[in-house]
Amino acid sequence: MLPEDLLVFLNDQIPCRQLQIKQLASLLDPTISNPAVLVVHGLEATGKSLTVKAVLDSLLVPHAIVRSKECITARHLLERTIIACKDAIEKIDDGEAVQDLTSFDGRCENLSSLTVQLERLVKPQSKLILVFDGIDRQREAPPTLLPALARLGEIILKLTVIFIVTAPRPRFLHLAGVPHLHFTTYDRTECLAIVSQSPLSIFASASSDDEFSEELILKRQEDDAWLWSRFCGAIWDSLGKGAARDIVSFRNVCQRLWVNFVQPIRDGLSGTREFSKLLVRNRSLFQAENALNERIVPPASTAGTTNKALKYSHELPYYTSYLLIAAYLASYNPARQDQTFFIKAYERKRRKKGGGTAKGRPSKHRKIQRKLLGPQAFVIERMLAIFHAIVPHPVPGGMSDLMGQIATLTSSKMLVKTSTTADILDAGTKWRVNVGWEYVQVIARMIGFEVEGFLVE
Repeated sequence: MLPEDLLVFLNDQIPCRQLQIKQLASLLDPTISNPAVLVVHGLEATGKSLTVKAVLDSLLVPHAIVRSKECITARHLLERTIIACKDAIEKIDDGEAVQDLTSFDGRCENLSSLTVQLERLVKPQSKLILVFDGIDRQREAPPTLLPALARLGEIILKLTVIFIVTAPRPRFLHLAGVPHLHFTTYDRTECLAIVSQSPLSIFASASSDDEFSEELILKRQEDDAWLWSRFCGAIWDSLGKGAARDIVSFRNVCQRLWVNFVQPIRDGLSGTREFSKLLVRNRSLFQAENALNERIVPPASTAGTTNKALKYSHELPYYTSYLLIAAYLASYNPARQDQTFFIKAYERKRRKKGGGTAKGRPSKHRKIQRKLLGPQAFVIERMLAIFHAIVPHPVPGGMSDLMGQIATLTSSKMLVKTSTTADILDAGTKWRVNVGWEYVQVIARMIGFEVEGFLVE
């Protein structure tokens, strides 16, 4: 068991996890017999990895932490495990033992090889704790990986295996009597206590703290903590309780809305302790849900968004800009009008019998602008034909360069696939543009192309 002063230190570093810290310290105490396998589970952003690492560092027990998100394949995971265990033992062994560990080159092809090498690494008189963080999300993992790793503690003495998972399935280790340690989600009081530990400043940090006296600096820090805690409580009651998935999302929402909330204080319209007046003045921040949607390109309806902001949202290459414009024209122009806009030798007027030209019949219905009807699906061949028609000079390179630029537009969600075909290069695959008219206008002006003359009214 950890000393009382060390428990207090850990509770200060990791708040709202006192019970889990005591349980981990009791189960992993080096003076007693430890379990062969331990499962630590809980939802995302509940402090599992941070708590386990802090307790192991405090116990001064040799331990190795292997993160599955850093491993591409199962073999990569096994080799990282050998290297991590070797590094953990080298930190506590003397010089002679370090010389013996030079024979381990980190090669490990299967679980049998992992067991043999761990038996050579772990001595009977020493302990080793092996932690697999996020093992339930390991890529290319065979179905026998987790049960085999869980039995390493039974085969090798003085070895304890810890699995950090999100939501374990019943009997996913195929073992009975495995201790489980649950990390519960943070409630309102715990979330506010954690987020309030690092308050943001009300005033912009443009000036140095050396220009102010110590009393003024302390008063500003008190005002920051006082207003930040009440602001976080209002965010939780209005937006965070039903929309924020975890404490990380809740903190991001608070940080995103803080500048707009304290802007009246910076403008001198409100005081630092007038929370009720600030709440009434900024009630629109707590009613709208725009802060919950993380965007790369700001929406056109957002206040303060101008064409200049849209211009610097994406700096597209020259031919990629023409491809995006061609995709927009293919989505908003009917296919029957392509020869009108993109074939120079086409004569639009129809000849009538007896000479002259025939006028079109007046429509009985009002026409709706194409821009208001939404983008329509098109095939890739039509977009490429429009692209070659609007580019003012021959395009160098082959079709592979254009396909690479189309893949770039697809990965950035500017061009989306609407059909269910598996092959994106199939001739029958349908596509649709995913950008608005204002964005295409800015892109066209950047390359000097008048897109208005090629769009059906």
